[in-house]
Amino acid sequence: MNSVWAKFTLSDLPLQRWQTSSYLYKLVGLFGSWRDGSLILNWAELIGAILIALVLIISPFSTTTSIGILLLAITGYWLLLTLSENKTFGTSPTHLVVLLYWLIATIATAFSPLKSEAFSGWIKFTLYLLVFALSAKVFRSKTLLNWVITIFLHISLLVSVYGIRQQIFGVEQLATWNDPNSPLANDTRVYSYLGNPNLLAGYLLAGIALSLAAVFAWRGLFPKLLAILMFSLNSACLYFTDSRGGWIGMLALIAAFLLLLRYWWGEYLPPFWRIWLLPLVLGIFTSLIVIAIIVVEPLRLRILSIFAGRGDSSNNFRLNVWLAVLDMIRDRPLIGIGLGNDVFNKIYPFYMKTGFTALSAYSIFLETAVESGLIGLTCFLWLIIVTINQGLVNLGVYLQQRKAQGFWLIAAIATMVGMLTHGLVDTVWYRPQINILWWLMLGIIASDVPINSTCVKENYY
Repeated sequence: MNSVWAKFTLSDLPLQRWQTSSYLYKLVGLFGSWRDGSLILNWAELIGAILIALVLIISPFSTTTSIGILLLAITGYWLLLTLSENKTFGTSPTHLVVLLYWLIATIATAFSPLKSEAFSGWIKFTLYLLVFALSAKVFRSKTLLNWVITIFLHISLLVSVYGIRQQIFGVEQLATWNDPNSPLANDTRVYSYLGNPNLLAGYLLAGIALSLAAVFAWRGLFPKLLAILMFSLNSACLYFTDSRGGWIGMLALIAAFLLLLRYWWGEYLPPFWRIWLLPLVLGIFTSLIVIAIIVVEPLRLRILSIFAGRGDSSNNFRLNVWLAVLDMIRDRPLIGIGLGNDVFNKIYPFYMKTGFTALSAYSIFLETAVESGLIGLTCFLWLIIVTINQGLVNLGVYLQQRKAQGFWLIAAIATMVGMLTHGLVDTVWYRPQINILWWLMLGIIASDVPINSTCVKENYY
């Protein structure tokens, strides 16, 4: 059974043998001799970290065009580094499945009924993937990883503070985000600099997980207090978004984080606490949530609306969109309609229920299936499994070494769980502010080459 799982997750794949026999891999280091004499590329990883940090700094405040320009810079820089690589280049299982996922997306684009629109979506998709590729390369340096995470946490703190200010002083609601027939029709939903409460909630999931990890990873009293403040404000701001999908995503994130903490500290706990610590913590956490639902009326009404079925306008809208999207998938089940919202917006009207226009499928799993077919969805699910498995394997290495970097891995895995849970009922995941963070989390995990790799370990730990 272990052998089957290892093969399925590519854990025992002879990656170095693949690298030496791959024609594609022979392009790596094509201009390696030129790099030896380059003064700028002596700082290659630092420059890459700066580019990633710049994207994280501007993404909550800038237009899609501005973000796209930086993503193009990242693409060009990654190509430069790859072609001029002069050291052993580590490849992880996640890299291989991402490459396969990109190839499937490329085929879906080639066979799309709207090729020019699909090509535009394919370009965006490729740019996001190269954020993963560069971050997986740069974050081999754990100093640079710590530096980039610290910058992101300060940006997310600024975003949260502004969102909380909107809750205190009020803010204009830019759209009908609440059911007009609900007692909460006039309730304030904060959106900070991102312009949409659901988008803000998805963005904050990474900030919550990484700030919680910083509580354990950062040394010194003041940094730990700062991390606690960041976690508290990020969590409060997410609550004020009134995003039900965001709330569920946060609960899934916290549950995953606690399970991984139990794994991290399990061998140091007395026998009683090994058995009962996690149930007690989850029980207390659940009790507090239940008490809050009973006592806080707006929270109670918002939670109950999840179970209102078609009685809630938001639920009814999503159900109609999902039914239409399932019809779209049935008509092109294998390879889908092609990537991007431009294709979706032109094909969806032929399937939509009257009066229920939509910009997306409102579920990342349905969106993946409609864009790249069941083949693409299968590969996407495989990518999730392979990446989380690689993260757990690498977490075991950090556990043996008792390195605090393991907490960033815990945060990355927990963020993935939170984003995927939120993505069950929403597609803000496809907006650049969140999609960049998704691929960044995968980059954090893939930056650690598995222990069975023959690459030089000092390059990665």
